[in-house]
Amino acid sequence: MPAADPFQNWTATGLRAAILSKQLSAEDVTLESLRRIDALNPQLHAFLEVFHDRAIVRAKLLDARIARGENPGPLAGVPVAIKDNICLDFGKTTCASRILEHYESPFMATAAQRLLDAGAVIVGKTNLDEFAMGSTTENSAFGPSRNPWDPSRTPGGSSGGSAAAVAAGMVPIALGSDTGGSVRQPAAFCGVVGLKPTYGRVSRWGLVAFASSLDQIGPIATTAADAALALEVIAGPDPLDSTCSPRPAPRFNRDAPDATSAIKDLRLGVPREARNDQNHPAMAAAFERAIEAFAKLGATIVDIELPRLGLGVAAYYIVAPAEASSNLARFDGIRYGRRAAPSPAQDSGLKSQDALFDLYARSRAEGFGPEVQRRIMLGTYALSSGYYDAYYLTALKVRRLIKDDLDRAFTKCDAIITPSTIGPAFKLGEKSGDPLSLYVEDLYTVTANLAGIPAISIPAGFADEPSAPSGKLPVGVQLMGPAYGEAALLAISAAVSTAL
Repeated sequence: MPAADPFQNWTATGLRAAILSKQLSAEDVTLESLRRIDALNPQLHAFLEVFHDRAIVRAKLLDARIARGENPGPLAGVPVAIKDNICLDFGKTTCASRILEHYESPFMATAAQRLLDAGAVIVGKTNLDEFAMGSTTENSAFGPSRNPWDPSRTPGGSSGGSAAAVAAGMVPIALGSDTGGSVRQPAAFCGVVGLKPTYGRVSRWGLVAFASSLDQIGPIATTAADAALALEVIAGPDPLDSTCSPRPAPRFNRDAPDATSAIKDLRLGVPREARNDQNHPAMAAAFERAIEAFAKLGATIVDIELPRLGLGVAAYYIVAPAEASSNLARFDGIRYGRRAAPSPAQDSGLKSQDALFDLYARSRAEGFGPEVQRRIMLGTYALSSGYYDAYYLTALKVRRLIKDDLDRAFTKCDAIITPSTIGPAFKLGEKSGDPLSLYVEDLYTVTANLAGIPAISIPAGFADEPSAPSGKLPVGVQLMGPAYGEAALLAISAAVSTAL
């Protein structure tokens, strides 16, 4: 009989228990994570930077604490990965952009610090679409990540590297950021769990801003229990972030509602608009199977309407680029980041203000990729004189109406189910020439960001795909809840995951 694999239970909860009971050491687990990264990352390109030496030193220190009878915390010895738009005070924070290619942050993001305080081992920084702008990771200045189920396909984006790292078993937990679906969409494409918390539930201190009223850090994990554990660690008030809620975070992993009763008492809202012709046949079938699974477990299925669901993408792609235009103005090549070399025009005696403008323009043109430039220009146009009312103000009104629709729906139901995406992962390059077709991929995810509510994507089976190595590709369904309703979403996700 072959020996049992000591790493078979590659979940945060399983590894933590094994480390605290001394069945495994933190060093054993860290070395195994690094071994998997070294073996798989050349093909998947999930990581931009790996902290081999630092991670091993960290693990040995944790083992020494455990040997002294200490408990380092709820993530004792668990390897985690961090999306590379979340600052660490070691390594680089590039946002997958040439303009920050060599940037080293002088401070640590609150969410990352809380992982370390909880005993986690940060093993590396993961790839993303540049400045989190995209749905495929193809916008990364350092090349795309690849889907572990089929490396010819996208892992999604913008947190594609984090989702690929979890799905491939390199780490059980990774942090991502979600502005319009950037945690949930890649989680669905890669067959793992992705949670976008309520806006303000997790501090944004140290998250490089894309769209400040929409951005939220969230975990990608192998299971709903692991996502709950990660959220319990990173959530809560932060005096460094004025948009972070002062509301104390519950113990999501330990005080979650009983899973069985959470389902039996659940009123699950099914929007009429979520059943539409844009859904891939396999996604439509998985969506119906998920609704049936909830019904069999005792949930009450409630038909609801979200009449402005289809307007979310249009509103989002005005609000998000407008905020990006403002936030990314700071990247000018002067204080930090890439600076263009002096031009012949400067040497020939341009006026100082003209020379400075020329330097700004060339530094930004060299440093930003095409998608970031596109969104900056869209946002600048929407905010410009004469167009502000027609575009940006109108989008804000639609955003309010979308939130009103959701508020009305939650008087009739406790959670809302939709597909996470309109279909399974598509081929790399398949949609890169048509930005509008990529934007439509966000149909179901942008709503939660516009309204500031929590949403989670959970695996919901597979689509048959003969060209994929396994013949199948994962699909996911999304659950949305009222503000600060993460505990219930996590409980019902854990309860239904086996059925799905």
